[in-house]
Amino acid sequence: MRRFALCKRAVFRYNGDRLCVKRGKTMSDWTEVKISVPCDKVDTAGDIANMVVPYGIYIEDYSDLEQGAREIAHIDLIDEELLKKDRTRAWIHIYISPEENPQEAVAFLRERYAAVGIENEIAMDSCAEEDWLHNWKKYFKPIPVGEKLLIRPTWEEVEDPKGRIVLDLDPGLAFGTGTHETTRLCMEMLERYGKPGADVLDVGCGSGILSVAALLLGAGKAVGVDIDELAVKTARENAALNHVQDRFTAICGNLTDRVSGTFDVVVANIVADVIIQLTRDVETFMRPDTVYLMSGIIDTREEDVLRAIEPHFTVIDRKTEKGWVALAAKRKETAALS
Repeated sequence: MRRFALCKRAVFRYNGDRLCVKRGKTMSDWTEVKISVPCDKVDTAGDIANMVVPYGIYIEDYSDLEQGAREIAHIDLIDEELLKKDRTRAWIHIYISPEENPQEAVAFLRERYAAVGIENEIAMDSCAEEDWLHNWKKYFKPIPVGEKLLIRPTWEEVEDPKGRIVLDLDPGLAFGTGTHETTRLCMEMLERYGKPGADVLDVGCGSGILSVAALLLGAGKAVGVDIDELAVKTARENAALNHVQDRFTAICGNLTDRVSGTFDVVVANIVADVIIQLTRDVETFMRPDTVYLMSGIIDTREEDVLRAIEPHFTVIDRKTEKGWVALAAKRKETAALS
């Protein structure tokens, strides 16, 4: 049994063992990402996978093979090879064009699955991994973000930043290059709500891009936390690249379990479920006038997040881009005085 999750913005057809996307490109130019997850987690895992591709996903799930064959295909005879398939696992396939940055997409998936506790294996089937690790770089160019920042990959030259603050970045295998909407929305809010000398807590820091951006914009200190040791290492390296390592602390931990102190800005660019979980005790790390920045929220989950934060927080700003939502909030008693 094969299941499809479709999006109205593209047309799919299944042709043999390859999903073809009608976008004027040959599939040989694309990276196929194959994600293996437990069957009972496939719906949530599929929702997260669909976050990184605008056109949809292809899912193999054989857990109800016999029932599906009888009820949908109306057949009783099933190919022996299908009967041998692992019924405990499902496989999610996504296809990513090179300019859409496969590296960023896979880093996003690894971090999001870790954040929600979904065990997974991710493989790139359409090209050798060593090629994938490097070829994407030619599509990652300097990116202006907001009114003040310019994200510069370390392998690119910028002759004239036009007055913008240059943030040098080598994301390695950690999420956060500035190409993803969730990261850009957060950076724009940091530009607006950060203040000189502020202490910033960055939960789910990935490459460290938000912490470094906050420091370059004038924050006094930043603490970045990530569950992935590789991300923590990358964040430290990017802080050093931008000469802010003396004001940056990177912690490997689950959300705030290893964090202490209070902060002027708390930023969480994660996923809706984890933001909801974080919100239960995030006030512990806040000062009276702290701004709480949340991103990584797909628009269909915005109401869930709003319900979770409503008892204690008032939303003071909202930004959207391509189906993603970022929110800025303050504690209710503080917002009432603003």
